[in-house]
Amino acid sequence: MRILSGIQPSGSLHIGNYFGMMKPMIAYQEENELYCFIVNYHAMTSVTDGEQLAAGTMEAALDFLALGLDPNRAIFWVQSDVPEVTELTWILNNVTPVGLLLRSHSYKDKIAQGIAPSHGLLSYPVLMAADILLYQSEKVPVGQDQQQHLEIARDIAIKFNHLFGETFVIPEAEINANIPTVLGIDGRKMSKSYSNTIEIFAEEEVLRRKIASIVTDSSPVASPKDPDKCNLFAIISLFLSEEERAQLADRYRRGGLRYSDVKKELFGLIWDLFGEARKKRDKLKSNPAQIRDILKAGAEKARRKALPTLEMVREKVGLAY
Repeated sequence: MRILSGIQPSGSLHIGNYFGMMKPMIAYQEENELYCFIVNYHAMTSVTDGEQLAAGTMEAALDFLALGLDPNRAIFWVQSDVPEVTELTWILNNVTPVGLLLRSHSYKDKIAQGIAPSHGLLSYPVLMAADILLYQSEKVPVGQDQQQHLEIARDIAIKFNHLFGETFVIPEAEINANIPTVLGIDGRKMSKSYSNTIEIFAEEEVLRRKIASIVTDSSPVASPKDPDKCNLFAIISLFLSEEERAQLADRYRRGGLRYSDVKKELFGLIWDLFGEARKKRDKLKSNPAQIRDILKAGAEKARRKALPTLEMVREKVGLAY
């Protein structure tokens, strides 16, 4: 099965990214043809500092490699290193109705948050469609917030195939109900946009401060507490087995539980879980040339996969003569 997904380098990657996308993607490399890439073109809709974008791209690559992505088992690259995607984006723009893009929930939400309504932001789903269709992807793991973008990609592919003949595989969304929505320190969905994240590789004292700032209620220590209404419980549950979650829930309901104790436990769990990856990341970071070589080699593999599709598209729309 050919599976594709990407992640934006728009800021330090956090545990929401890890549980929502990175951990499942790394697991896919065991038995599937995995295409995993850093979507720096997409990040330009929110990052306007060139140095920040370049640094974020390298940091995201470091994070993936440290956490176990194997460039020998997966195709791993940076979006902008495959120029074919921008050509396909322009071609797809010409078969994409503006009304389809204007109905995008993500576009409306970002405008509501005060992000300037640029053409890039509006046509974000077309670029995403090009990313998916260029590699004839069969399955695209997406969260609920990206499901509509995948549906738009399917609509674009279906319309192109109708106009020009069978060209693109129609991708299927994979929405894993077992992947939770990770809450941030303020109780909303963890997101760089909300500045409520807990970074995977935060420095020790930064991590302690972030965890200490997780919002909890003001109920007295002696009072019973409801774990189902506590975002601290939701976050720490990500790191616990079913039995451990049940035991912690029982401590909540009995009363006498201090949120500060749970926060200390959470710090220990995060620090321990990513301990080996942290050491690997430090080693990789000392050799940036190695990271660039890995990404360039991945881009060459990706281009070899992309070129047959683009050549077929160019012929069908009349750009080959």
